[in-house]
Amino acid sequence: MLTEEITVKTGKKMKTYSYEEAVKASLEYFKGDELAATVWVNKYALKDSQGNLYELTPDDMHRRLAGEIHRIESRYENPMTEDEIFALLKDFKYIIPQGGPMTGIGNDFQVASLSNCFVVGRKNPADSYGGIMMIDQEQVQLMKRRGGVGHDLSHIRPKGSPVKNSALTSTGLVPFMERYSNSTREVAQDGRRGALMLSVSIKHPDAEAFIDAKLESGKVTGANVSVKIDDDFMKSVVEKVPYKQQYPVESKEPTFVKEIDAQALWTKIVHNAWKSAEPGILFWDTVINESIPDCYADLGYKTVSTNPCGEIPLCPYDSCRLLAVNLYSYVENPFTNKAGFNFDKFKKHVAYAQRFMDDIIDLELEKIDAIINKIKNDPEEPEVKRIEVKLWENIKQKANEGRRTGVGITGEGDMLAALGYRYGTPEATDFAVEVQKTLALAAYRSSTEMAKERGAFIIFDAKREINNPMIQRIKQADPQLFEDMMTYGRRNIALLTIAPTGTTSLMTQTTSGIEPVFLPVYKRRRKVNPNDKNVNVTFVDEVGDSWEEFYVFHHHFLTWLKVNGHNVDNIKGLSESEIDALVAQSPYYKATSNDVDWNQKVKMQGKIQKWVDHSISVTINLPEDASEELVGELYVEAWKSGCKGVTVYRDGSRSGVLISNKKEEKADDEVKSMGELKRPKVLEADIQRFNNNNEKWIAFVGLFDGLPYEIFTGLAEDDVLPIPKAIEHGKIIKNKDEEGNTRYDFQYENKYGYKTTVEGLSHKFDPEFWNYAKLISGVLRYGMPIPQVINLVDSLVLDSETINTWKNGVARALKKYIKDGTKAKEGTVCPECNEENTIVYQDGCLTCSSCGYSKCG
Repeated sequence: MLTEEITVKTGKKMKTYSYEEAVKASLEYFKGDELAATVWVNKYALKDSQGNLYELTPDDMHRRLAGEIHRIESRYENPMTEDEIFALLKDFKYIIPQGGPMTGIGNDFQVASLSNCFVVGRKNPADSYGGIMMIDQEQVQLMKRRGGVGHDLSHIRPKGSPVKNSALTSTGLVPFMERYSNSTREVAQDGRRGALMLSVSIKHPDAEAFIDAKLESGKVTGANVSVKIDDDFMKSVVEKVPYKQQYPVESKEPTFVKEIDAQALWTKIVHNAWKSAEPGILFWDTVINESIPDCYADLGYKTVSTNPCGEIPLCPYDSCRLLAVNLYSYVENPFTNKAGFNFDKFKKHVAYAQRFMDDIIDLELEKIDAIINKIKNDPEEPEVKRIEVKLWENIKQKANEGRRTGVGITGEGDMLAALGYRYGTPEATDFAVEVQKTLALAAYRSSTEMAKERGAFIIFDAKREINNPMIQRIKQADPQLFEDMMTYGRRNIALLTIAPTGTTSLMTQTTSGIEPVFLPVYKRRRKVNPNDKNVNVTFVDEVGDSWEEFYVFHHHFLTWLKVNGHNVDNIKGLSESEIDALVAQSPYYKATSNDVDWNQKVKMQGKIQKWVDHSISVTINLPEDASEELVGELYVEAWKSGCKGVTVYRDGSRSGVLISNKKEEKADDEVKSMGELKRPKVLEADIQRFNNNNEKWIAFVGLFDGLPYEIFTGLAEDDVLPIPKAIEHGKIIKNKDEEGNTRYDFQYENKYGYKTTVEGLSHKFDPEFWNYAKLISGVLRYGMPIPQVINLVDSLVLDSETINTWKNGVARALKKYIKDGTKAKEGTVCPECNEENTIVYQDGCLTCSSCGYSKCG
């Protein structure tokens, strides 16, 4: 598409750019960083629903943001100019709005929220089906507007509780975990985002079932899960004494109480986290005791859960917008013996960052009004729209009343390295704490100054807050700030967080959030023409494509190299051992995510948490051979250190991330033995129903040891295959008729336990379908990996439209059996973020592990 001008509904002509033009210009902007350029163009450049791009480089985006923030500033005293705002945003150098704000501010092409995260729930929790379905609808409505959502399940009655419906007893909370998870995955299709946090109190009688819910393959794949652990439980674990669970969990007169072995449940939590990196842990008494918003719990600010990454604990219907300050940019003379941190500039900019965040709340209130107006003008009946309208009215009330913000940081790892500190050492931790303390005091000072100019948040009450631990730390560190805050109030109920910065750090070209560098140097591959004399072919894949391996250097490792007199162009041609020797001389040596001392990282998080009024999203990375005992020790240390939450990731603990050679050999043995087996007379079978080319199709998949062994599929005609839609499983039985001809029957059991057999399954479908099915089933029986079977099916060149439709149906049915985490074909590029080799299978869908893009079918 050529550059042209488009007139938008405001009547203003806007210049548009082709995708190629934007990538080329952004590549120059990011000094050759292709990943940063493509991520910015795909995720953050202003575009309409037809894909027209209205921004050429991030300078255009930052000018858009600056103009809108200035518009809000102009409503108040002493407004900042647009140029002053732009200078702080430009080049992602100092202040970086994250996600929703960066995409949505000044964007009239989408009716979406600027908030990164929400929590939903009822003031008086309802565990009726009506209450549960209402939460389901609310989470979906928020996700479609670009928000991550969290909610708590502690209010749902435990399994076996008496109920007055036809079931007579409650199913417990686990089935509803799956429901909420499925809703999230549904929203997340076709490139949309869905992110969900489900939490439950350890005091709930179904806590153990909650903890185990994700162990079954394919279950609750659309949600992160975390357990809210109280101090009494942790004391019971440490002291090895029993612990009482009850329902309702906070009642003084519970209807159900049981005593459990705390150590046994703790062992299960630790084992599951060691095995699969979940559940996450939330130290809930620490969260509540430290929470300033909970000083207003009786006014609706009782914290009940967190956002999907855990860094923002929230009350129902509150929301938060995120922003990061780039710590590396305040290091002067980086990587030299004259390196220093400019605290004066830092404090000044943090004050501006807090001010920007308050301006963004006003912009969010405008967005919410636009959302409500759109809903009301939609053609559906008012009764259909009632819950969605009320949802956004509740969110607007909380945003306007509390004006919560999320000022955070990024580039911590690079800042420490540039100053000569090694991440994870006591000296580095002490300096990191001093920086965070400085940020906290500057942000609270800014919010207090804004209260003088703009007014305090509506429900501010000094008497309610005076004994809060965070407020007391501020009093001790800066008595004058405390006095001013008690006199004038604050503009914002809570201010700070440390969130994962993800794609934001790609554009700042720094380490992410509070984390250390992942690796200073790593290898990637790119597809090349083997006839090109300037390439070095290092890998040829199974289809004959040639690839070249090349080194990727962390941006500020390159800065260190340049400062220390190395020629970067020459270094890219060095051997692996020579590059390792250079890394060993740098401040990044032994300071990567896998190198950092785990206990020191936990203690660092606890110390920094004292100066973060919300929470911190951080992961403790462990090697594959780390023991379960170590995971348990780190959790206890996190509790003792004052962390509000902690997540442990053991290398390879999630399927499809890393598979050792030993495991691959075992898999090959299993495949071989499967191929040598004679088909059993009876096979367990799954039924899958789906739409294929606007027609209803059905597939019968025979299973051996849980893997597809044979498949029959075709049109789902009720008069030919009268199988109730509730039937999802059964048996495929191989029989012979009186003349010795082989046939396949399908047998299922109804809800009353009676068996029904549909004879001659093999004759129910088009004969051409059946012949091709025999071919595919033969391939399955001899152990070809399912992704390769699907590639084989897709590659069939057939001249009939009908048989091509059948081919698509087979591929779609088989995708359900690809193990979650299995990587797509080598070299596959995500169409959303353009990152290579990040596409994996999840629930049969192709999903990008980097940006969340998903495509099913």
